[in-house]
Amino acid sequence: MNQNPYCETTPKVAPPLFPLSRRGWLGLVASGVAANCSQAIRAQPAWGRFAYKPAKGNGANSLQVVQGVPVLVVQESKPESLGAEIGKLALVQAKALSTYPKSLVSYFKVDPLWPFLVGLGERMVKKFPDRFQAELAAIQEKSGASRADLVAANTLFDLKQMVLCSGVGVERARSATGGTLLGRNLDYPPVGDIGQYTLVQVIRQGKGYLNYASVGFPGLLGVLSGINEAGLALAIHEVVDIRPPKRKFNPGGLPYALCYRMLLEQCKTVEEARKFLLGLERSTTTNLLISDRERTAVLEVSPDSVQIRPAEVGTACCANHFCLAENKADDQANPYQSFERFSALEKGCAAPGKVSIAQVKELLHKTNLGFNTLQSMIFECDLLRLHLAYGPPPASAGPFRELELAPFLNP
Repeated sequence: MNQNPYCETTPKVAPPLFPLSRRGWLGLVASGVAANCSQAIRAQPAWGRFAYKPAKGNGANSLQVVQGVPVLVVQESKPESLGAEIGKLALVQAKALSTYPKSLVSYFKVDPLWPFLVGLGERMVKKFPDRFQAELAAIQEKSGASRADLVAANTLFDLKQMVLCSGVGVERARSATGGTLLGRNLDYPPVGDIGQYTLVQVIRQGKGYLNYASVGFPGLLGVLSGINEAGLALAIHEVVDIRPPKRKFNPGGLPYALCYRMLLEQCKTVEEARKFLLGLERSTTTNLLISDRERTAVLEVSPDSVQIRPAEVGTACCANHFCLAENKADDQANPYQSFERFSALEKGCAAPGKVSIAQVKELLHKTNLGFNTLQSMIFECDLLRLHLAYGPPPASAGPFRELELAPFLNP
């Protein structure tokens, strides 16, 4: 059993399942959450039942295992072809993964909400850019996954909030490697052993798009953690509230994971990313930890604003609450001790001297959330190198596998 102090069995404030009236939804599902919110931390999932098998697709497309890490490489300019290759090479192997959203709803004992959530998701999908709708349809066709499951998988992140993460960025001047770093834990309820389906996806779409690599799951169109060929790396951290009158949720906005994929496809620097996000209609509130080859920062993102929180003394720390005064709610929630995790990261970064990769790993492990910590990773932005751990949770305990992304991103 992980004894990390942030892995309390009864969180100080249970994270809201849905952004539509935070307290209203919490009241609706209170009995289910009270019965289950701690189980994701207490109950260790079975491990070792699934592993990706190498597969060859059209042309340069393939699923391979490199240094123990499954890597899907897809080079397609047409969204239908891109989706087809993802579906037949990866999701068809991990088809049980597509039922995760419905399993999560059942886990919290709110099964009657499933049709409603899928309906809301369909409304959001209809507002996706055409290329994403075509990609989603092709993934479904080639994998055999159900439409409802895939719609939920690509919208439920925004319709509920349970991604509870910790992260730290290190600028060049503070980095022991001489290059910028971005480290993060991805914390999420491990229903159905979801961490075992972790996949590095390298997407090369040709002219007009930067090549990028994401650490996520097949069937997810967007990006939760990733880096592009220019060395711009990012990691999302959900935020559960915001100071009124700013909106918590915009049903007409794009899911945040799609926004951050588009950002990696088009941007090379932190400032370019900030300006790009301002031009998108955004769905909900997130902290975006982001690093380019020179700097690191946190973008506090909501449907109504994108504001930058610069690094302090060469580092930027991130958890699940806003820090800027204009965004902080008066009764700010503290999901799974977000304040305490943030303080632990800041304290670790305040130590004199350069920050090494080993120290970032240590900070990530200090702030893990037990069996919720499904992935732990560090991006080296200059070298396009990934250090990834996704074994039995907490993943931050390692082992970390090194993966050179440069040959994939700049072939």
